[in-house]
Amino acid sequence: MRHGETLIGGHFFGGPCDQATPKDVVHSPWDGRVVGTVAEASLHDGRVAVQAAREAFETWRSSPRRTRQKLLRNVARLVRERSEEFAELLSDEIGKPIRWAWAEVERLAITFDLAADAVSSYGFGAVPVDTDPRGVGCSLTVERRPLGVVLAIVPYNWPFNLAAHKIAPALAVGNTVVVKPSRRAALSTLTLARCIHEAGCPPGVVNAVNVSGPEAQVLAGMDEVAMVSFTGSPEVGWGLKDALPRKRVSLELGADSAAVVFADADLDAAIPKLVNGAYGYAGQVCISVQRILVQRAVYADVRERLIAATEACPYGDPAEESVVCGPMISAQEADRVMEWLAEAEAAGARVLAGGHRIGPVITPTLVEDVPGTVRLGCREVFGPVVALAVFDSPEEAWAKVNASAYGIHAGVFTRDLRTVREAFDRLDVGGVVVNDAPTLRFDSMPYGGVKQSGFGREGVRYTMDEMTEPKALLTRWDA
Repeated sequence: MRHGETLIGGHFFGGPCDQATPKDVVHSPWDGRVVGTVAEASLHDGRVAVQAAREAFETWRSSPRRTRQKLLRNVARLVRERSEEFAELLSDEIGKPIRWAWAEVERLAITFDLAADAVSSYGFGAVPVDTDPRGVGCSLTVERRPLGVVLAIVPYNWPFNLAAHKIAPALAVGNTVVVKPSRRAALSTLTLARCIHEAGCPPGVVNAVNVSGPEAQVLAGMDEVAMVSFTGSPEVGWGLKDALPRKRVSLELGADSAAVVFADADLDAAIPKLVNGAYGYAGQVCISVQRILVQRAVYADVRERLIAATEACPYGDPAEESVVCGPMISAQEADRVMEWLAEAEAAGARVLAGGHRIGPVITPTLVEDVPGTVRLGCREVFGPVVALAVFDSPEEAWAKVNASAYGIHAGVFTRDLRTVREAFDRLDVGGVVVNDAPTLRFDSMPYGGVKQSGFGREGVRYTMDEMTEPKALLTRWDA
């Protein structure tokens, strides 16, 4: 039986035989079977973890770069050695189809390798000052210094790699970390914490506590916490920021990502990318395709292709290699998505394909004529439902994309380089993906949103910037 334990100061607590610690039983969202247990952590545990991280920071911040690099390399190596175990755990705990689970585990290793690569060259440089007459005879060196304790609040949908995007950059620059996993995916994130410990992480440098959401907010307000890195819902994220106006906070929140298909697009290549980007992992990804805008000249063709591809999209048991769309994370989330769909239909939307619930699975669903006034038309659905719409001119397409309150990624399918440049200049999003779904992300690229999607950037080197501050050394040599 798998079990996840609390990690504080290099010690594990709440083991399977510890009768004094409450345990959560982890059930598969696919078939309800028990897949493991996890130790619950108290607010007191969380405070002790923060103190342990603060004490460890004084040593870790001054550790040699080679020490930090070695730890990060060791984590990547252990992840690859245990990749089958990790992928099966993801599939069991959160219902992620095994094809996407394997992809997440490989990205997990890549993220730690990217951080290791960055350690040797990051964070120092000379800045010329002799363009000012006062600067003659002076030198200016700028180094980026770690902040201290980072509270990393991790979501359920990417419990390995989104944890890595907070932990690995923090370790690379000399910060220490307290990880708060999602209660829906704590077993996976606590398993990663144990892997980091086994890779040789010094006591207190990485701590992991399965506290509740309200308890995590208390920890975020502690003076010893220098930064909060949060990935999750807009409601919780913005509430956290409002409560911490003077603290450094990065927010990676939701989106209703759009893909724009122009008449000159390669439709044979575009359709499968759109289907995987929309229905992969049941749409439970911040940059899943939720809106597809198609130029009128090819709208009928794309519509028919998407109907056929949606109806053919494999769904069901996440352990099956062919499955694209697995179960929703919970019955409550499945109920919510079906409620939003019914609301849209009542307002005039038409279901072109799918729209059914089979146990924990919502079949891949394509909808047309969704009003912007219903929740499916203006909020993140976080489910396997896509709204199809038509546009005539590029200006209309940009306006429809930008009408959203969110903005992480947008996809643009075209062969015209002028259209690509115009999309990049006109779209109010954090990134534009050309000839692929907006779901595409590489772990080295800057990733994050604008508007209600948050602020701050992930992507290892960009997160390292978020988790450090520049410190200047100005020396006059002609004194």
